[in-house]
Amino acid sequence: MSHTKLSVNVNAIAHLRNRRDLPWPSVVGLSRIALEAGAAGITVHPRPDERHIRRTDVFALQEMLRTDWPGREYNIEGYPTEDFLKLCEAARPDQVTLVPDMPGQNTSDHGWDCVTNQAFLSEVVGRIQGEGMRASIFIDADPTQAAAAALTGTRRIEIYTGPYGHSFDPVEQRARLEEVAVTADAAVKLGMAVNAGHDLTLDNLPPLVKRTPHIAEASIGHAVIADCLVYGMAETVRRYRCALGDSDA
Repeated sequence: MSHTKLSVNVNAIAHLRNRRDLPWPSVVGLSRIALEAGAAGITVHPRPDERHIRRTDVFALQEMLRTDWPGREYNIEGYPTEDFLKLCEAARPDQVTLVPDMPGQNTSDHGWDCVTNQAFLSEVVGRIQGEGMRASIFIDADPTQAAAAALTGTRRIEIYTGPYGHSFDPVEQRARLEEVAVTADAAVKLGMAVNAGHDLTLDNLPPLVKRTPHIAEASIGHAVIADCLVYGMAETVRRYRCALGDSDA
C-alpha cells in the first residue's frame, strides 16, 4: 500500500551548528541517521547569506546521497535566482522546489502567485526539467493557483500547509484541511503530483493524509528537529513515518 513519503528538512540542524564555529551537530551525520531510519529523502533550503545550509553542505549531502543512498531523494528549495539555479544545476538534486521567499525572509510563509508570475515560472520550470530534474512549485491552498501552476509545465506542486498547521480550533482546522484537500484534488486532476509542507507535526499529519491520501511527499523540518531533542533522530523518523501511514515503520 502506498503512503506519503517523508523528506526531512535539515535546515534547523545547520542553524544550530552555525551558532558556533564548530562542525557539529553534523548535517550529513544526522541526515544519514534519518535515512537509515527510513526517511525517503533529505530537503535543504540554502539561502544567500548561508545562515543555515551552506553551499558546502549542499555538495556534501549530494555526495552522501549519491554514494550511499542512491534510491533516496534530494530536494533543494529556494527562490530561483541565477545563483540558485546554477547551484542546482551543479548539485543535480532529484527535485527543485521553487519558493517565493525574499533573501532575508525567516521562513516560507506563502506560495507563488502563479497567475502573475506565470511567464517567469514557466521559463524556470522549463530550465530545471530540461536538465533532468523535477520542478515543484510552492503554492497556497487554492485550486486557482494549482490550475495556474499547471500552465507552467511543472509536473508537481507543494501545497503550503502553514494555515492548517497554525490552526488549533477544530472548526478552523477542518476548514484549512479542506482547502488543502480541494487544492490537491484539483492538482491531481490536472496531472500533477502533490507535495505538502510547513508546520506539519505528529498530531496534524494523520488527518491530512487520511483526507488527502494522494500526497506524494511531506517535507518536514522544524517539528522533526524539535522532536529529535526528545526522541532522537531515528525514533523521530519512525514516528513521522507512522503518522504518514507507513506500515513498515
